[in-house]
Amino acid sequence: MFALTPTTSPILLLPPNCRTSRPRRRFTVLANNFPPFLPKQVENINDSFARNLAARIERLPVNLSEKCIMSSCVKPSVQSKTTPVVLLHGFDSSCLEWRYTFPLLEEAGVEAWAVDVLGWGFSDLERLPSCDVASKRNHLYQFWRSHIGRPIILVGPSLGAAVAIDFTVNHPEAVENLILIDASVYAEGTGDLAKLPKTLAYIGASILKSTPLRLYANFLSFNGISLSTAIDWMKVGRLHCLYPWWQDATVNFMLGGGYSVSNLIDKVEKRTLIIWGEDDRIISNKLAVRLHSELPNAIIRQIPDCGHIPHVEKPKSVAKLMVEFIKENCYKEVRAAPR
Repeated sequence: MFALTPTTSPILLLPPNCRTSRPRRRFTVLANNFPPFLPKQVENINDSFARNLAARIERLPVNLSEKCIMSSCVKPSVQSKTTPVVLLHGFDSSCLEWRYTFPLLEEAGVEAWAVDVLGWGFSDLERLPSCDVASKRNHLYQFWRSHIGRPIILVGPSLGAAVAIDFTVNHPEAVENLILIDASVYAEGTGDLAKLPKTLAYIGASILKSTPLRLYANFLSFNGISLSTAIDWMKVGRLHCLYPWWQDATVNFMLGGGYSVSNLIDKVEKRTLIIWGEDDRIISNKLAVRLHSELPNAIIRQIPDCGHIPHVEKPKSVAKLMVEFIKENCYKEVRAAPR
């Protein structure tokens, strides 16, 4: 289990011109008063960091055409004059991916939003909208326009990197910089899964939700975790699958073809930080080098002894890299400001 204390967060202070308008809040353990819309199985999670972040999840209205989706996120407790950071998550996951890194970012004075991608996470999808790529992009844009409204640093881990690239190319006005973590950006959508008969697609979704597959994915994603940790993290990662609409949303995305963004990479002109776990057994770190070479304005940082989800496995390292990147961006803004 990770211990998050102010004294162990290395060099996470923002520069004077980039500090928040209010004093930084120290990280404290929250009472677990969970929002009523979360599945009741949240009570079975032992991880105190997951429980604390789950207690902060809210639903905010996002208008999509004729529908209003009550969309799940964790809002920032730190209000900043600098660029807000929006944290996405990976495939079929939720904002709880950020349970360890989110408090470290807040401790550093970062205005961080953890936002659930449409079709995953804890949004109310009882009136199920389309959950294909275009709908996910529009949902994120409408969320940004309604609740943030200024350029952001967009953070995409794993498939979230494809979400981030797709969004940035289509809405460059909304994004100032990018951070991509163990990016899944070279897969060509959902491949043959998009051609499955719907009945078989639902069977596939049932397998995706299953406890054995989720446990296996944890052992594949992380380096040397214990069985008890893997079981608890499986409960965290599977929690959003317990909504009655999860299966419909997953099949909708699967049959819609998924993300195919390899042809968009060289169109991303935003300054980008690439973070990669050196021991990623899901996406080779050789692809980190390829991505770095194809992005016009990128830097790359690799984390040793780390698997596919560094913001869970090595949150201090990830937070340090992110804050250094944000600080550098702040200094550039200060130097560029008219005097």
